[in-house]
Amino acid sequence: MLFIILIAFIVIQFIRPARNESGQVLETDILKTFNVPGNVSTLLKNACFDCHSNNTNYPWYSNIQPVEWLLAEDIKDAKAELNFSEFGSLSSRRQISKLKNVARRIKDGTMPLPMYQFMHSEARLTEDERQLLVEWVESTRDSISLNR
Repeated sequence: MLFIILIAFIVIQFIRPARNESGQVLETDILKTFNVPGNVSTLLKNACFDCHSNNTNYPWYSNIQPVEWLLAEDIKDAKAELNFSEFGSLSSRRQISKLKNVARRIKDGTMPLPMYQFMHSEARLTEDERQLLVEWVESTRDSISLNR
């Protein structure tokens, strides 16, 4: 039985999902669409972009199945909810709605996900970093509202 499990484990290593790596920054990327200060850009990249953009920096453990399958599904779900790479293509109404949700999720601590923070120390935001992100998000949201 152990031999069969070992063989199955080896076989599934060859069944790999597509990776979320476009290698390019689109013109619709939030970093190109809005004025994002460098410190905010760094926080977004470290805490959000792996799941919420078209370019994931994969950790070593993502090469092991079934971990990669789980990551692929998580990334697909996260991008369906919010994709910063395509943020500029949303209507201003949708952008405002998404930014309201981003601010709320950062404030209540549900984003970044606790498991992601556990595995990625750079995504563990201090209270000051959370406040900085929330202030930028709310300021950007308000500027979109004024320009509608």
